[in-house]
Amino acid sequence: RHCTDVICCVIFIVVILGYIALGIVAWVHGDPRKVIYPTDSYGQFCGQKGTLNENKTILFYFNILKCASPVVLINLQCPTTQLCVSKCPDRFATYIDVQASYRYKPDQWNYFRQFCKPGFNNPRKSVAQVLRDEDCPSMVIPSRPFLKRCFPDFSTKNGVLTVANQTTFKDGRGKTRNVTDLREAANGINNVLDARSVGMKIFEDYAISWYWILIGLFIAMIVSLLFLVLLRFTAGVLFWIFIFGVIGIIGYGIWHCYWEYDHLKGIPGSDLTVYDIGFQTDFRVYLQLRQTWLAFMIILCVVEVIIILMLIFLRNRIRIAIALLKEGSRAIGYIMSTLFYPIVTFILIAICISYWAVTAVFLATSGEPVYKVMANQTLCKYANLTCDPETFNTTNVTKLCPGAQCTFAFYGGESLYHKYIFIFQLANAFVFLWLVNFAIALGQCTLAGAFASYYWASRKPADIPLWPLFSSFGRAIRYHTGSLAFGALILAIVQLIRVILEYLDHKLKGTQNSFTRFLLCCLKCCFWCLEKFLKFINRNAYIMIAIYGKNFCTSAKEAFFLLMRNVVRVAVLDKVTDFLLFLGKILVAGGVGVLAFFFFTQRIPVFAQEAPTLNYYWVPLLTVIIGSYLVAHGFFSVYAMCVDTLFLCFCEDLERNDGSTAKPYFMSASLHRILGKKELSPKKA
Repeated sequence: RHCTDVICCVIFIVVILGYIALGIVAWVHGDPRKVIYPTDSYGQFCGQKGTLNENKTILFYFNILKCASPVVLINLQCPTTQLCVSKCPDRFATYIDVQASYRYKPDQWNYFRQFCKPGFNNPRKSVAQVLRDEDCPSMVIPSRPFLKRCFPDFSTKNGVLTVANQTTFKDGRGKTRNVTDLREAANGINNVLDARSVGMKIFEDYAISWYWILIGLFIAMIVSLLFLVLLRFTAGVLFWIFIFGVIGIIGYGIWHCYWEYDHLKGIPGSDLTVYDIGFQTDFRVYLQLRQTWLAFMIILCVVEVIIILMLIFLRNRIRIAIALLKEGSRAIGYIMSTLFYPIVTFILIAICISYWAVTAVFLATSGEPVYKVMANQTLCKYANLTCDPETFNTTNVTKLCPGAQCTFAFYGGESLYHKYIFIFQLANAFVFLWLVNFAIALGQCTLAGAFASYYWASRKPADIPLWPLFSSFGRAIRYHTGSLAFGALILAIVQLIRVILEYLDHKLKGTQNSFTRFLLCCLKCCFWCLEKFLKFINRNAYIMIAIYGKNFCTSAKEAFFLLMRNVVRVAVLDKVTDFLLFLGKILVAGGVGVLAFFFFTQRIPVFAQEAPTLNYYWVPLLTVIIGSYLVAHGFFSVYAMCVDTLFLCFCEDLERNDGSTAKPYFMSASLHRILGKKELSPKKA
């Protein structure tokens, strides 16, 4: 063994160090409070400790009706003054009414002015000037906080949308509006609030049933282990039952088609052709034609013949595939620690995802507040230009664009760091993809090395090395980090291109240029196929690296040509393995799901008293089913890697050895018998 792809290993280490440095720089410049806390029109955080807004945790919109403006979609900002408040309004009120009554009802003014700009306390100022300068909102309406923002308190009464049991309100500008106008401004909020109620019930269900969910997942783990162990005895039986079942079903289909064809004989109109009746939206019409059933019968006969011929000519390869599946089960039985290695991969990927997400948030929140002109008039030439809120009222913008406001837009800056924030985000995404693919590659190479040590052992299990999984992991890290990083780099580049294409497709979705859409569709399809091909090549290259310790390119080339020389065996083994593992996943998830259904619906008398009372029994049920499928997938991914490794070792064994005393086979006795050898070599005895 020697170190492979050293240059790529050095580059990989340098990139990781650079990635750490990027995270540190983002940590210094970023401020996640900009995401956690809502920001008012002055760029100040609502609820931030140590500021004037410490007790004002909720964002209030002066005129939420303006949030229905197209400007919101363009600038992602509502073109109205936004203020931090301690609580949302709980009543209808207009500035006109409050000003008219402030002399003899000062309590109303004191209540209303808490929603005005800080420091404003001049009820004598004319209504027109107050609304022009947006010192106070023209109206307040009963609201409730959601996502730390005040939204109208919608409710439905007798199928009619209301706010505080009212269907109309005064907008403070002399008009009476319907609450549906508010609904358009806060589009979808009512549904979201209803969803919040459902979410609370779901949370309660999880809080009550979480330990039963864990028990269900533990059962799924035990069943998955038993399925893998029993595959050495049941793989062949399950496969042949399925095959003969398919043959039987197709045979029944042929008989049924003939019966329908013969039954329609002599019925008026049944001898018409499909061409005679043309295209019909009611497809049952075609079932009244003898020609339809004849076509079905011919197609099923062809499929039946093809399956039978494939079984006849590929029977030996199918037997080899089944023998390898049984051998994989036996190998896992000897190296049980491999079943729990996916936990290591999961932890590594979780670390990568967490670091990427935190770095992305800190990068996105880097910079100082940037303010832009928000104008209701679409023809305002100053709209969307940067501005200074301290000097904005002294400029001509408010005169040329009445109602325009200098409001907070986003966080940015003019420094070199801020100019390249987008580039840093791309680098963050690229290194994230590289690290995730490296973690997957490390797992595949580690498992391949452990299972290869099983195959090439002369006497099984006596000659299997001690701690094969840990030894394989050590070899992969010590000698082949560069090779694994090289393969992960190639895959990460293709995945990044796919991400960029998806982004462009999303941005150009509304375009009418059909050629552009066609070109993007073709590129997405090509890179999807390329990614699938590279994953297949990388997987087998890592197996060859684990076996022989060569560099990535050499291992990928040797693995590819070895598979091409055994392409039929590859196809047969792949389909047989896919079928059995899919069957296993369905059996595990379905079996545990049925058990969970009977338990959570209290249909098991023995556990009826233990079952928790739930709002929605499907919440823990779906969690158990999906979790069981993922648990089974984790165990079976190890099994699939085992079978692929043993298959490559088997192909190498056939090409390098001839079964003689000088070059004995390392394969198991069952594979030896399938190949037609009369006796094993002394080395295997």
